[in-house]
Amino acid sequence: MFELLFKLPRAAFARGAFVLASPWPRWLLVALVVGAALLIALAIAWHVRRAGSRLSLPRLAILWALEAAAVALVALLLWRPAIALSELKPQQNLIAVLLDDSSSMRLPEHGETREAAAIRTLQGGLLDQLRTRYQARLYRFGAHLTRDENLSPAAATPAAATHIGIALRELLEQTGGVPLGAVILLSDGADNSGGIDRAAMAALTSRRIPVYTVGFGAEQVSDDLELDEVSVPARALTGARVSALVRFHQRGFAGRRSILSVRDGSRVLASHAVTLAPDGRAQSETILFNVGEAGARALTFSLEPLREENNHDNNAVTRLIQVLAEPRRILYFEGEPRWEYKFIRRAEDEDPAVQLVSMLRTTENKIYRQGIHDPMELASGFPTRPEDLFVYDALIIGSIDAGYFSPAQQDLIRQFVDRRGGGLLLLGGRQSLSDGVWGGSQTADLLPVVLPPAHATFRRDHATVSLTAAGADSVICRLLDDREANVERWRKLPYLMDYQDPGTAKPGAIVLAEMHAGERTMPLLITENYGRGRTAVLATGGTWRWQMSSALGDTAHRMFWQQLLRWLVSDTRGRVMASVPSPLLYDEAQTELIAEVRDQNYEPIADAHVTAHVIGPGGSSAALDLEAVPGAVGRYHRDWTASSVGTYIAEISAQRGTLAAERDVVSFARQDGIAEQFHTEQNRELLQLLASRTGGRYFKPEDVAALPAAVPYSPAGVTVQQLVELWNMPINFIVLVLLRGADWLLRRRWGIV
Repeated sequence: MFELLFKLPRAAFARGAFVLASPWPRWLLVALVVGAALLIALAIAWHVRRAGSRLSLPRLAILWALEAAAVALVALLLWRPAIALSELKPQQNLIAVLLDDSSSMRLPEHGETREAAAIRTLQGGLLDQLRTRYQARLYRFGAHLTRDENLSPAAATPAAATHIGIALRELLEQTGGVPLGAVILLSDGADNSGGIDRAAMAALTSRRIPVYTVGFGAEQVSDDLELDEVSVPARALTGARVSALVRFHQRGFAGRRSILSVRDGSRVLASHAVTLAPDGRAQSETILFNVGEAGARALTFSLEPLREENNHDNNAVTRLIQVLAEPRRILYFEGEPRWEYKFIRRAEDEDPAVQLVSMLRTTENKIYRQGIHDPMELASGFPTRPEDLFVYDALIIGSIDAGYFSPAQQDLIRQFVDRRGGGLLLLGGRQSLSDGVWGGSQTADLLPVVLPPAHATFRRDHATVSLTAAGADSVICRLLDDREANVERWRKLPYLMDYQDPGTAKPGAIVLAEMHAGERTMPLLITENYGRGRTAVLATGGTWRWQMSSALGDTAHRMFWQQLLRWLVSDTRGRVMASVPSPLLYDEAQTELIAEVRDQNYEPIADAHVTAHVIGPGGSSAALDLEAVPGAVGRYHRDWTASSVGTYIAEISAQRGTLAAERDVVSFARQDGIAEQFHTEQNRELLQLLASRTGGRYFKPEDVAALPAAVPYSPAGVTVQQLVELWNMPINFIVLVLLRGADWLLRRRWGIV
């Protein structure tokens, strides 16, 4: 219809440049139109003045606009409007047709696969029309591009991935010396590489090659339950309880129930039933489990498939967790003998993953040490040098005033959190928080709260506790696996023996628990990330009553303290920090081994010798040297190829001079053919973006008949210039008739004809 009214397809107007073919100057056209409009206005005014008029001023203005528009259109046509076009020269340009050959294109819809529908579209006349004017070359692509001139039967095993950007780059490399006029891409847009990369887009735009995309597949998949993402820590301590956040959605099963579970091999670590939300709505569930013994764990998170599901392969994902064997050491400095100290130590005695090294000030000048490795450890009191304090992974400060620590020691505590990446926990007490003048110390900015300026904030009085919404979701406060039951369990905990006003939480801090004393409600447990580490305030010294006033065998106090102190040390890293950009390589072999190396003071080291020992599937192994990253002191890297599917463990060690080597371990896995089973709906947004940024256009399969008419006006390839005059477009005469007809009809209706 568009071409019937405007002589040319829509693509011609998008690509062409509007010109006036008449030799007459443009200023004369403007003068003619303006003069005619003034004459029409004067004529209307003269008529009104001479014969009078019953028409209002707005109606007169409408008649003037219609007549002036008609004169302007006639004047414009006299100047011979035209469009200058670059059109592909017949039989001298290549048109590349790319057919997506990935697993998602084999999904059935309406009785045939997406791939079969795409081939039917090509063979239904599109290819024949292209070949009458151009050299059409056919390709298939998945992870890479392959030539396929005859649309041969699909391979028994489809491509395991869709990498549109890689396929386009390979096409441009193969056609570097060929006049490539346009690219026609038939796909569902389910790209597994995170989108089309800038390099591919830049190469297309630099050669001005338009990409015309044809999208296949439903934009909303029905009768499917899909697991979207699992957020789980990359590292955990031996025997730790870990919380994983699982996000998923469904269509067609609202209100139904499924089982969410996590497995280590064939062993079920945890599971519970979930009720599915309305269609299309994102849903999140938390599942807690024990990671078990040390080592690399490949855990499978899954939703039990429903019988009517079309695709069961997107109900499960794998995540890697490195379970650390070495126990973490926490330095606990307590300013006075009290029950809280005794019960914290008792709780941690049962936790093999954490070692509590304590300093208890029994008198003004006497310190009682427990948990030390040798008699010289902490013999001189609280550390004054980084290399002495930084051997610990976390620090607990009990009821002791800030003035006990020298300014240098206070700054050292700040560096311990900020640069070392350690954890810091401050407990309530007679000489703690505001009563210990911590708000005026050099460590005040570390605290997750703004302490009140008043003193005497510590009260020996009863206070009950409850969880906030954030605390109900936190693994620190999870005494029972069921969320609602856990919230109720906290409400029923024995009251605290004392409490302390911690002030207000800082922006970015998280209040996990609150305490209620009379009519007052105050934060009890507040956490915050600071620099490379994390800090917390527990505004009481009376949690010991949770043990003393509970039934024999009650584990609430022990579980809380073990989970709180594991959180305190869980992200504290050693002097070597090993990592990879992604722990899971979906249909990719290439990864990057990265190491951050620091000295005893946790300052970056620029001259370390860093090596990696990689162990892979089937007992394969490799030894590599890592190179320093330019401009990033202390950072080393090495590209590496995971040649086989499976799990890999890389031990990275760093040595400097005669110092003993420091080590860290990172695990990652290569998985092929998995990503294609997720997000199987058509990614129309990606296909439209690719088309619009390259000057092409997106087509639905039913509209593909209009595609050949758009191809000739490509600016790439071998083109010929032509000037197409537009004065004889049917739309011009239709508009002129409408303008004059509207003028006559309005005059007749208003009684002036």
